[in-house]
Amino acid sequence: MAHSRRNPDAILAHLSAYERAVEIGIGRRTELARALAARGVSVTATDVHDRAVPEGVTFVRDDIVDPDPSVYADADVVYARNLPPELHRPALEAARDADAEFLFTTLGGDSPAVPVERVTVDEGTLYVARAPSDDRGPSRVS
Repeated sequence: MAHSRRNPDAILAHLSAYERAVEIGIGRRTELARALAARGVSVTATDVHDRAVPEGVTFVRDDIVDPDPSVYADADVVYARNLPPELHRPALEAARDADAEFLFTTLGGDSPAVPVERVTVDEGTLYVARAPSDDRGPSRVS
């Protein structure tokens, strides 16, 4: 299979290290969740609309602005692709409440609305968010 800028391989490499992941706003872009599930990661996908998800992926209808904490409770990582800035803080709070990491990409030129570390990937930049109360040690906040 040819690699393209739409191929999630670079992000997949980062997310494959986790056992339990929640994807916020899966929409119709299911390839990353499918690939994670194929690598043995337990994936729950969320969206504000009902969505079809690949075999091996659990779907839960949820709004990250008013999240159901039980959806995120067992996650090691919460992630989102093309997440708009107004959802960065609510997503970070849901991840922090679950004691999970929060990784995301933005649309085009959108800047992160929360403190992050930047990781360059084929798709652009993967942001690793850090909660202000994060006690896992110092981070390079940009």
